[in-house]
Amino acid sequence: MTLGAWGQRFIQAAASSESEDSALDLERNHHCNHLTLPSSSTPSPLQPFTLNIQHAESNAPFFSWPTLSRLNDAVEDRANYFGNLQKGVLPETVGRLPSGQQASTLLELMTIRAFHSKILRRFSLGTAVGFRISRGVLTNVPAILVFVARKVHRQWLNPMQCLPSALEGPGGVWCDVDVVEFQYYGAPAATPKEQVYNELVDGLRGSDPCIGSGSQVASQETYGTLGAIVKSRTGNNQVGFLTNRHVAVDLDYPSQKMFHPLPPSLGPGVYLGAVERATSFITDDQWYGIFAGTNPETFVRADGAFIPFAEDFNTNNVTTVIKGIGEIGNVHVIDLQSPIDSLIGKQVVKVGRSSGYTNGTIMAYALEYNDEKGICFLTDFLVIGENQQTFDLEGDSGSLILLTGPNGQKPRPVGIIWGGTANRGRLKLIAGQEPENWTSGVDLGRLLDLLELDLITSNHELEGLQLFS
Repeated sequence: MTLGAWGQRFIQAAASSESEDSALDLERNHHCNHLTLPSSSTPSPLQPFTLNIQHAESNAPFFSWPTLSRLNDAVEDRANYFGNLQKGVLPETVGRLPSGQQASTLLELMTIRAFHSKILRRFSLGTAVGFRISRGVLTNVPAILVFVARKVHRQWLNPMQCLPSALEGPGGVWCDVDVVEFQYYGAPAATPKEQVYNELVDGLRGSDPCIGSGSQVASQETYGTLGAIVKSRTGNNQVGFLTNRHVAVDLDYPSQKMFHPLPPSLGPGVYLGAVERATSFITDDQWYGIFAGTNPETFVRADGAFIPFAEDFNTNNVTTVIKGIGEIGNVHVIDLQSPIDSLIGKQVVKVGRSSGYTNGTIMAYALEYNDEKGICFLTDFLVIGENQQTFDLEGDSGSLILLTGPNGQKPRPVGIIWGGTANRGRLKLIAGQEPENWTSGVDLGRLLDLLELDLITSNHELEGLQLFS
């Protein structure tokens, strides 16, 4: 199993706020949910590769990576932006609530957090935006979630160790601060790689005659889950599929080939195609359209790869209907200026090759954490499974995250899974109860734009594209 880097400095920080009921346990080593195939070595981490190259159908594969000149240009812009925001803004609030307008959008919460990012980094292991959590239940109180290594009553803290109960940002807009606990549970217990066996997952792993979202896909070394059937916006509008970069790309091999269900060297399977373009990280201003923090080195985990189907692959065996779910709707585009409850607290479902069909809730957005080198990373979603059940297992990386629709409406794709904590780090939502697993995901709308792809949502649309290919 390859471990992705939450890479947190595990400091024994302690803090408290007015939120005494909420308690999240976040695991510092956030694993990437793909499985290493039998008799294989662990894939090496992706390094900066092929910079400043124009991607087209002839470039296979293309890897999007922030360039050095792009980073240098943004340093001064970022400093000027936050320098201007500081004019006329009150310091952080301790023991009282501000009198201005309470934050109501994701953008306002992210701006308040970014404005106070220095103090938050000093006292925390990471942050996210969403609603205050009380006894395991999401309230409707906008808040910045602040993760600390140990949460104690403020009576046992030096005043300098106490976080404010609220933070005020530019224009007097403010939000609550919800201090939540982050604990490291140590090495994971040995667990089976495949813990779910039923008709659904057997079909996803190769017993079905068709493939689509949720099906197993494999490279030479690892396997994960096919996220969505897509078409390229460039060139001749090739049809292919989307999954995680860490599932599809292994730079130990000269050609990044994908198979279903397995590569021929390890079992039965057919060649699907080769990775054409992929991305791992992107700067925050390009992803969100804003500076998400004061740190000049701030990156968002994108983790996506586009694999066009090979010319000799029979696309009549491809379906856009998700087994266990059915037809899907259009992509739910996340507008940061939308109300917080347009995303946080929403019910989601997914189908993956390891755990099959699961339900969950989006608990937070834009998780931010810093590694030991001072680099700031963000990931879009934090999802919790229903009834303390895990939302994903190893091998579910790449699975489509779908918002459930009211009154029988088609579920709408909103993201893809890139990692989770399995049996290691978990979120302790209610004191006295077992902690819960959590899953992280990538904003699908932004990833499709970055890779210049469109989602194919119906077999009718797919058949039409096949006629002109």
